[in-house]
Amino acid sequence: MPAPTAPSPVEIIGRTASHFTRVASMFAYELDVPFRLVPVDDLLSLDPAAYGGNPALKLPSLRIGSSFVFGTENVCRKLAEHAGRAHDPRIVLHEHATSDVVRCAQELTWHAMSAQVQLVLGPPLGDLPRDHAVFRKTRAGLEGALGWLDARLDQVLAELPRPRDVSLLELGLFCLVEHLAFRRTLAEPPPARLRAFAAEVATRASAQKTPYVVPKPAS
Repeated sequence: MPAPTAPSPVEIIGRTASHFTRVASMFAYELDVPFRLVPVDDLLSLDPAAYGGNPALKLPSLRIGSSFVFGTENVCRKLAEHAGRAHDPRIVLHEHATSDVVRCAQELTWHAMSAQVQLVLGPPLGDLPRDHAVFRKTRAGLEGALGWLDARLDQVLAELPRPRDVSLLELGLFCLVEHLAFRRTLAEPPPARLRAFAAEVATRASAQKTPYVVPKPAS
C-alpha cells in the first residue's frame, strides 16, 4: 500500500504591510487553511518572479502545489476550494452578493484600497508632488468612497447573506480601515461607523494573527 502523500503546501505571495495580502491571509485563517507567507521584498522590481510570477507585478498570489492564481479575489476563491467549502453558503464571496448596495460596497472597497496604494506609492515613485491633479482626484475618490461606505454600512451588513462565517467584503473593509491608520494617507481618520466596525472585526483571531508590519529591507 503506497504511503499517503503530504498535503500540498499553501503559499501566499505578498507583504505583511499590504491590505490586499492581509485579506487573503485572514481568509486562510478563517478557513483553517495552514499557509506560508512568501514575502515580496522589492516593490520596485520589474521582474515577475519577484511577485511569484505575476506578470502584472502585483500582489498577492497563491500557490498550492502546481496550482497558481493571481489577485485577492481569486486567492480567496481558491482557498475556499482547497478547504472544501467552495459551495458553502456561509462563505460569502463577491459573486454571492445579490444586493445592489452590497455589490457597490465591494466595488468601492476595492477602489479605495487601490486608491490608497496610489497615494502612498505614487508621489515618491513618480517623483510628483502630492498635490498633483492626479493625486487630488485619487484622494477625492477615496474620500468619496469612504463616505458612501460609512453612510450605508448598516444596510450593507444587513443585506449580506445570512448566516455567514466570513465574507470577503467585511475582511476587505476591515483591512482598508486599519491600513488607513497604518499608512496615514488622509488628513482625517476614516468616518466613525467604519472605525467602530473595524474595532469589532479586530477582535477576530484572523485579525490578531495578521497585524500590519513594515517588512525589513532584504539583506
